[in-house]
Amino acid sequence: MQDLLGKTALVTGGSRGMGAATARALAARGADVAITYVNAEEKAQEVVRDAERAGRRALAVQADSADREAVVNAVHETARAFGGLDILVNNAGIFAYGPPEAVTTEEIDRMLAIHVRAVFLASQAALGYMKAGGRIISIGSSLAWRVPGPGFTLYAASKSALIGFTKGLARDVGARGITVNVVDPGSTDTDMNPADREGADNERAFMALGTYGRPEDIASMIVHLAGEGGRGITGASIAIDGGVTA
Repeated sequence: MQDLLGKTALVTGGSRGMGAATARALAARGADVAITYVNAEEKAQEVVRDAERAGRRALAVQADSADREAVVNAVHETARAFGGLDILVNNAGIFAYGPPEAVTTEEIDRMLAIHVRAVFLASQAALGYMKAGGRIISIGSSLAWRVPGPGFTLYAASKSALIGFTKGLARDVGARGITVNVVDPGSTDTDMNPADREGADNERAFMALGTYGRPEDIASMIVHLAGEGGRGITGASIAIDGGVTA
């Protein structure tokens, strides 16, 4: 099934985890795909090769989402390479944990720059290229809805901002036929939060299903929202968290 044939996509933070799974899934459905990465060039090129093996054009762009110019330039570079942009997946993210008293101003600035400012700037730039049928999809977190314990204040605050952003932008661009949604993963088996790490059972205890998600679970929802099946979904926050927020 290649219902995204002829579409072009940019996935920020696409060299690993959910971003890499999303880029591969979009390519498998027919989209030409660009990804951004910071340091993992080898992994980024693996994703590019996989997309090319699927018969799609692919591009890896080095861009730190904390750098406002790099974020915007990645959008423009993707549009120049592919002749436009139809799908933006704001996936790049970092994680921080600890008591609020210990959080530094630098940590606050970097977290908000990557999770909030970069999403706004990338979306703003992408809207200059998108036509009816365009899709903007951001990766939030179940922690935006339920915080199960201490230490998550900064991270939860940054991901909660995406809910308001999504609802506002959905209203702003709905008349243009562009949809805007946020996907909120729970504990997902990636190198940032492996399912076999010490303490993982504590996270499972909050889930109705009791199992970690897979990056492919998140990618499947993103591909659905990016395709024809997502044409009537906008301004939505969709949880894929094993029932943590049930």
